[in-house]
Amino acid sequence: MAINCGIVGLPNVGKSTIFSALSSTPAEAANYPFSTIVPNIGIVDVPDNRLTKLSEIFKPKRTIPATVEFVDISGLKKGSSQGEGLGNQFLSHIREVGVIAHIVRCFDDPDVVHVSDRIDPASDIEIINIELALADLATLAKRRERAEKALKNKSEQKTAETVLGILDRISPVLEDGKPIRSLQLTDEEKALIYDCHFITAKPQMYVCNVDEAGMKTVVSKGDIPYTQAVRKQAATEGCPVVVICGKFEAELGVIDDPAEKLAFLEEIGLTEPTLSSLINAAYGLLGLRTFFTTGEDECRAWTIHAGAPAPKAARAIHSDFEKGFIKADVYTCDDIFRYGTEAKIKEAGKYRIEGKEYIVQDGDVMFFKFNV
Repeated sequence: MAINCGIVGLPNVGKSTIFSALSSTPAEAANYPFSTIVPNIGIVDVPDNRLTKLSEIFKPKRTIPATVEFVDISGLKKGSSQGEGLGNQFLSHIREVGVIAHIVRCFDDPDVVHVSDRIDPASDIEIINIELALADLATLAKRRERAEKALKNKSEQKTAETVLGILDRISPVLEDGKPIRSLQLTDEEKALIYDCHFITAKPQMYVCNVDEAGMKTVVSKGDIPYTQAVRKQAATEGCPVVVICGKFEAELGVIDDPAEKLAFLEEIGLTEPTLSSLINAAYGLLGLRTFFTTGEDECRAWTIHAGAPAPKAARAIHSDFEKGFIKADVYTCDDIFRYGTEAKIKEAGKYRIEGKEYIVQDGDVMFFKFNV
């Protein structure tokens, strides 16, 4: 799976504004459809208070956070699966990302046109979901044709029969406008149809883009009808929901002074940017985890896939670390936060030596020993 998150939605829902706030990379944002024809790509730091605390303890020369890539994809519309609005080109961009952040407009603004001339989050979601399902149906038809041809080859017959069985389960789901991810497919079944790069099989989150008034309501533990509609739909799909005010976050992003930034956040009732929730949600949906290395020169967050053994984690630093892996010294962030020093962690019996079979846990602090 690609290690990136694609930002999708109807035109003029705030995708490029949110992307600019995320990545501090100016993205074309205009009051007309399809202003983003070529996808913008931004590498975004993953907010992690654990890394901040580690740096306070070790006082390194530099601190390097984990990152995740976001891709701003142009607005889809009804008919995109048949090529409307350069739809085929944009759908191909979605196929290349690992997870999807579906931006839904949840604010009123007469100065920003809506492609349907009305604000209706449930309808907007349905349009996008149907177009993505239709695109997957077209892909399915091509894959079915290949599998049927493979039936004539004795060596490929068994696999082809299995693939056709999977496609037979997927087809009615897509025809009903539902995503493939709603099916309980095994890892083996997913592997057999991986070459299809089905869009609706990708993990997805919904992002409610509200105005400042709506954000204040949500912060005060309330909700607005627009976000309620999104939460209702997300619940049927098992998708997470993040609520942000893209315009506010974009304005916040250009403020350099920490005190001024904090005051700006407090005006809306926040203590930190809500973009942090979006970034961390994308990181989690991608199945990523973080381990740390520490020292006087550098404190750094490293990205691995959940379930990775110690040698694979070592490879994140350098391929030689994996090839010559001997062992890893390990303790947790909680250990260092509790005891304050590595010496005290050892005294408490919390300092461990792990071998090749060890599955790295999120929040591990590691020192690798290798020989090449």
